[in-house]
Amino acid sequence: MARVGATVDKLELRATAASQPEPTRAAAMSSVVSYESLVHAVSGAVGSVTAMTVFFPLDTARLRLQVDEKRKSKTTPAVLLEIIKEEGLLAPYRGWFPVISSLCCSNFVYFYTFNSLKTLWVKGQHSSTGKDLVLGVVAGVVNVLLTTPLWVVNTRLKLQGAKFRNEDIVPTNYKGIIDAFHQIIRDEGALALWNGTFPSLLLVFNPAIQFMFYEGFKRKLLKKQTQLTSLDAFVMGAVAKAVATTLTYPLQTVQSILRFGRHRLNPENRTLGSLKNVLYLLRERVRRFGLMGLYKGLEAKLLQTVLTAALMFLVYEKLTAATFRVMGLKHSRAH
Repeated sequence: MARVGATVDKLELRATAASQPEPTRAAAMSSVVSYESLVHAVSGAVGSVTAMTVFFPLDTARLRLQVDEKRKSKTTPAVLLEIIKEEGLLAPYRGWFPVISSLCCSNFVYFYTFNSLKTLWVKGQHSSTGKDLVLGVVAGVVNVLLTTPLWVVNTRLKLQGAKFRNEDIVPTNYKGIIDAFHQIIRDEGALALWNGTFPSLLLVFNPAIQFMFYEGFKRKLLKKQTQLTSLDAFVMGAVAKAVATTLTYPLQTVQSILRFGRHRLNPENRTLGSLKNVLYLLRERVRRFGLMGLYKGLEAKLLQTVLTAALMFLVYEKLTAATFRVMGLKHSRAH
């Protein structure tokens, strides 16, 4: 009986120990699932939606220049005037809702992942440029894998009804987001929703570079002053995005073409988004338009993305600070 009692006691002790959370595991989970990370995610999503809504016509012009290779107009104002003249006054805002929905989800995922991992890794210490770059890449990979289907659908909806000069483009007829998902899966298979994933994974360096520069600028400024001004956030966001966009623009062009997925190109290879297709599209672009063809639409992209990023970071910083202030919480994010 004594032996049985001892065995029972051991089992009870093991059960009690197993039921108690490990301190390190609990701390890690609290870092990942935290109110602070949620505030950053919501602020980032709201900031991106606000900025994209303001500068949406510029994104429309950029996308037309990237996808419609035979369009003669080369500048952003000329393309916008052409679109309004041929397709109506509201045409520059075509596809606004699916883009905003995708952007909101995408930035929520990115900001939440970035700030959760940063809290977990930095643990109250000062961050570094290298850490910011690694965190940006990881957050970007998570974001791409989760949200690419939304971007494929919104790219097609945004270009639906457009008057193209390129006869290689096959027109679409979707009634909305749900119908677009249904038709793509039915006609092209579920994997078509991840068209452009490969260049998108390569492009995780875009937001990673952007955040690396932004966080670096921010750390330097906060050594000299207690908080960021609106101008600080706007300028830092603009410069960081300009550098990131210029470095990665050729891949962004390929990404847009693959997401659109309506070109009659490379018919022997249906696995869109593979390295073979990326290289094929880059070679075709250079063959048709020269090296500068890789940067067609860069002016529109820089104008749109720099202003959008600048306004996004401005709204993000102000909304985050205001939320922490209203809730009476200290902003503990390491700089």
